[in-house]
Amino acid sequence: MHNTLIVTDDVTPFRNTALTVLTFQDYLAEFPKLNEPKTRVINICDTTRYLSEGYYCSLLAQARNHSVLPSVNTINDLRMAEEKSIDRIVFSLSVPQDNTELTDEPILVLFGEVKDQRFKRLARQAFEKYPYPALFLSPTVTDTKMSPKNSGKVQIEGFASVQAKAFKDLDAKQQARFIEQLEAHTKIQWKAGKTSKRTRWDMAILVNPEESTPPSDERAIKNFVKAAEKVGFRADVVSRLSQEELGHYDALFIRETTAIDHHTYRLARAAEREGIVVMDDTQSILRCCNKVYLQDAFAYQKVPAPKATFVSSATDEVCDKLIADFGLPLVLKLPESSFSRGVHKAENKDALKVRLEQMLAESALVLVQEYIFTEFDWRIGVLGGKPIYACQYFMVRNHWQIYNHQGDRFSSGGFATMPTFEVPKPVLQAAIKAAKAVGDGLYGVDIKQTGNAVYVIEVNDNPSIDSGVEDKYLGKELYELIMQEFADRLEQRGR
Repeated sequence: MHNTLIVTDDVTPFRNTALTVLTFQDYLAEFPKLNEPKTRVINICDTTRYLSEGYYCSLLAQARNHSVLPSVNTINDLRMAEEKSIDRIVFSLSVPQDNTELTDEPILVLFGEVKDQRFKRLARQAFEKYPYPALFLSPTVTDTKMSPKNSGKVQIEGFASVQAKAFKDLDAKQQARFIEQLEAHTKIQWKAGKTSKRTRWDMAILVNPEESTPPSDERAIKNFVKAAEKVGFRADVVSRLSQEELGHYDALFIRETTAIDHHTYRLARAAEREGIVVMDDTQSILRCCNKVYLQDAFAYQKVPAPKATFVSSATDEVCDKLIADFGLPLVLKLPESSFSRGVHKAENKDALKVRLEQMLAESALVLVQEYIFTEFDWRIGVLGGKPIYACQYFMVRNHWQIYNHQGDRFSSGGFATMPTFEVPKPVLQAAIKAAKAVGDGLYGVDIKQTGNAVYVIEVNDNPSIDSGVEDKYLGKELYELIMQEFADRLEQRGR
């Protein structure tokens, strides 16, 4: 049996139910539990705003291995569908001749159920495509004709746009229906979606020629193309790729810096829907691009990491507690950042308070970590759960990070590449464990080591693989290992 938690902005409307209901702050404060039963989370917080508490609720649920409705993928899919007016759902209704009048009001779908049974099939379609607690469907009729099979019926055809609706934005009657459907939904088994399959062996390698710090330089991209050909792919290097063009490929390799609210994520999501093997997959992008997810996942799965906490305010009390718990200096991180951007060090309370206020204006949560000094960071490349390369990245001269951004100027420290068998065992073990907390894709795990202690800083999807750096030990074999992983995954799908 599953333990089902309902996370909401306000618990008051649910006090007369037998449901286990808690606020986001209560869920956030929950520590990982040993021998925890299988847990489902129904997130009915407002998720309509990017990086809101509702967004983080679904993200943290996934970090804690909780089944969650809605998933972060669904939240992002709905936001993209609303912003771009795409992914409308085509419908065909067979209705009695005396009941053809469609309402101008949006149709409320609650956990796949709808009050007007004429729209039952459409409601199920919408919920299967966008598993979200409350959806508003706005139908547009394109054709009406008599049904040839039944003279008493009329065939109505059209399409419906979809919009996510927060519980707090429903009226009293709608909220009462919502709670009724919620109670029913907690009693059913959740189903996983289906994945389609493709059979061609073509690969698109996505790059951005204008990117100042791309994951791979031009020479490395050429090495990837040669390696792809060696294992059976025809690889096209593309800087633009529409979702229609994507359908011509069997595999997508993203070598452009990824982000969630970005075309790289949207392409990865489209590839998954088409059954295309993609690296990085959206789960990896979601998890690696957000340091809140990583920190919670590390705690839940006992990955060694610096002491850290999440904060949502910058009061004097919060600042004093942070200093008392972690000491000074402190490291502050925006949840979504790359190449050391959005990462700051606070040397004293005044700097801590000012920086927190600035960062909280951008995000509902900020990650605060203890500061650990090392002369270099380990970067362990992990593919499919196995380490494939190892580098030491040294700090920039007179700076505390391996990257230093000063306006448009960018600098990085030196590096040393070595075989994985020369890496200290605790570092490799921590890298494998951290990567497993994210998925089975291609990752770069950043680790600090002081004596015998190791601390995982983060897991990077789309890690840097440049010629003469990460490939310095393995050479062309590194590129072939990665391309072979694509081939193996296609073969596992029946090719």
